[in-house]
Amino acid sequence: MVGRPFVKGQSGNPSGKPRGCRHRVSKAVESLLDGEAKALTRKAISMAKSGDGPALRLCLDRISPPRRDRTIIFALPPIASSADLPLVTAALLAGVSAGEITPGEAAELGKLLDAHCRAVEASDFAARLSALEKAAGQSTGRPL
Repeated sequence: MVGRPFVKGQSGNPSGKPRGCRHRVSKAVESLLDGEAKALTRKAISMAKSGDGPALRLCLDRISPPRRDRTIIFALPPIASSADLPLVTAALLAGVSAGEITPGEAAELGKLLDAHCRAVEASDFAARLSALEKAAGQSTGRPL
């Protein structure tokens, strides 16, 4: 075998950039702005105060960045099997129509429900397969 053998838990590319290393363009931009941050910030604030929309948006985004997700408090029926899924989707539809959650939030919850349903189905399938293998092994008198 040519080269070094694979070592579990060790990167195949040990000569990569060290953690925290910054790109040369980022360093160049930092050096250009070095010492100017205070003046630029004051200029953006004065432009925002005079009604410049993009400058106002920039300032407000720094004060309060746009919220990406929010915590959803929404009761769903328990899911013991895939047969329970229609009850859960009906609850999601009712929540959207009542204005308790947004359609986007319902879509995200639907993705989680889909993943959970697949996990329940896989668990059910494994249990049924195990029972069939056990029954087949007992009826023939030999293990599979």
